[in-house]
Amino acid sequence: MTGWSCLVTGAGGFLGQRIVRLLVEEKELKEIRVLDKAFRPELREEFSKLQNKTKLTVLEGDILDEPFLKRACQDISVVIHTACIIDVSGVIHRESIMNVNVKGTQLLLEACVQASVPVFIYTSSIEVAGPNSYKEIIQNGHEEEPLENTWSAPYPYSKKLAEKAVLAADGWTLKNGGTLYTCALRPMYIYGEGSQFLSAGINEALNNNGILSSVGKFSTVNPVYVGNVAWAHILALRALRDPKKAPSVRGQFYYISDDTPHQSYDNLNYTLSKEFGLRLDSRWSLPLALMYWIGFLLEIVSFLLRPIYTYQPPFNRHMVTLSNSVFTFSYKKAQQDLAYEPLYSWEEAKQKTVEWVGSLVDRHKDTLKSKTQ
Repeated sequence: MTGWSCLVTGAGGFLGQRIVRLLVEEKELKEIRVLDKAFRPELREEFSKLQNKTKLTVLEGDILDEPFLKRACQDISVVIHTACIIDVSGVIHRESIMNVNVKGTQLLLEACVQASVPVFIYTSSIEVAGPNSYKEIIQNGHEEEPLENTWSAPYPYSKKLAEKAVLAADGWTLKNGGTLYTCALRPMYIYGEGSQFLSAGINEALNNNGILSSVGKFSTVNPVYVGNVAWAHILALRALRDPKKAPSVRGQFYYISDDTPHQSYDNLNYTLSKEFGLRLDSRWSLPLALMYWIGFLLEIVSFLLRPIYTYQPPFNRHMVTLSNSVFTFSYKKAQQDLAYEPLYSWEEAKQKTVEWVGSLVDRHKDTLKSKTQ
């Protein structure tokens, strides 16, 4: 297993950069290639500091650019594919999401065949499994259950198609005569330092007298810390490169969670921000069934207006279902096949995230001060 190399797509993202930070600690890794459409200057600086541990090559380009992908995959041993467009509110054009998430994944698989890359790990999503109805309860779900998302919303649909393409590619013959090994990881809702969803909610609350908007008070989910999801990718990589472990891992998908308590999205946001005086909205809210049907009416309005005006509803049925379902999963199969155990406990994950939330609060205060001066 000497002198191997790894390409991480979406390496400038929330999860991708965490994978890179763990990758530099891997033995006999001669090069990491980090690929994204653009990298923030501060992240470029951080990556340059990691150079003393292993060679790190920054590649800026489009996942739909075939010649670029072929060059990126040359002499690579492992591809970790995290790049995708995440969109739960329906603001991004469907075609863009399908192109990046599905076509981009297919092009990358083909580039791996041409460049004889033997290992491909895909960052999938819990949304590939559902939830399909807020009335359906899934607790401690597992990989043997035949769960599949039935929504036509572009994000879950694109992730479902991309994951199927990745798992179907397992066993493909590479240009050099070798065999492609693939697997997919389905993390729960990911939280932690740098989470765009968390920072949007915190910033909105700071501008709203410290009141956190309700994003899902009726839900029960098991969120997972970003550092633990990154760690699962490292373990999947090790397993697929190990001749003894690879046969039981290849072609499989794994749910990835940790020991974060099962709770509602609202409760998680509150737990991570309450020490800064942020609080949940205590006002009365609409019954869930009524919210669902209002979402349906808003979708009809949006559809009828489409020829003359693009109306973006504040929510739809998919968002209501996603935010208010009982939908939790076990990580026993990942423990068994990948030897996965969370790298960070709930207490550690909470502390690190709360410290980061504190930095958002401080930044908000500084912004207010500069405006009043």
